[in-house]
Amino acid sequence: MREFALVAVLFLAYKAGRLLVDGHVTEAMNNAGAIWHFERVLHLPNEAGLQTSLLSHEWWVRAANCFYAYVHFPATAVALIWMYVKKPETYLWMRRTLATLTAFALVIHAVFPLAPPRMLPWAGIVDTGRLFGPSVYGAPDSDTLSNQYAAMPSLHVGWAVVVALALMATTAGWKRWLWIAHPVLTVIVVVVTGNHYWVDAIAVLGLIVIVGALVPRPGVVTVPSQRVAPAAVSRTPDYPRRK
Repeated sequence: MREFALVAVLFLAYKAGRLLVDGHVTEAMNNAGAIWHFERVLHLPNEAGLQTSLLSHEWWVRAANCFYAYVHFPATAVALIWMYVKKPETYLWMRRTLATLTAFALVIHAVFPLAPPRMLPWAGIVDTGRLFGPSVYGAPDSDTLSNQYAAMPSLHVGWAVVVALALMATTAGWKRWLWIAHPVLTVIVVVVTGNHYWVDAIAVLGLIVIVGALVPRPGVVTVPSQRVAPAAVSRTPDYPRRK
């Protein structure tokens, strides 16, 4: 019940973030323009070019939309439940990391509202969710369930990285490296669907490094010191052997 309560608090905090951006839509759009031009200064790949290359393949675009809509929360929830049952130490690290990362991200969302690329038609990016479906967002001005001006940092990417790290820590052999596919695919999906910029993923990676320095790693358990009485050792008297 305590774990469910924690998740509920995080959800309510995320929902409350929608109220914090009311009246800051113009600022979010201005920040979007600044981020777009900043990426061009850094010579990062153009998000519009990547999206345009896939728009002619409707099946792949729909698959990306479904991944964005249906994988983010369920994959994280399943990983948390599995860790809770099988790897409690790693679960504790994962839960703390997700909670801390989300809390920091919510602060950034409030301080630096940012419209996603799909809201920038002048950049040549379309909203693939509305164009092909399924779409998880309604009209930005009437959406009361989510904060659509919270592109920086990307929690989709951040949670995917934490899930991958937890699974890698609990998987033996070369198979552990296969979990990297989850955050890599997530980055591609959020960019192709027009929901995030490249720098949103870069920013959350930097934030994960900071959070990682604050949250104890899995397997590190603090045990209170206590005195332990020495175990009694029975000694058998030595008798001379009979010849």
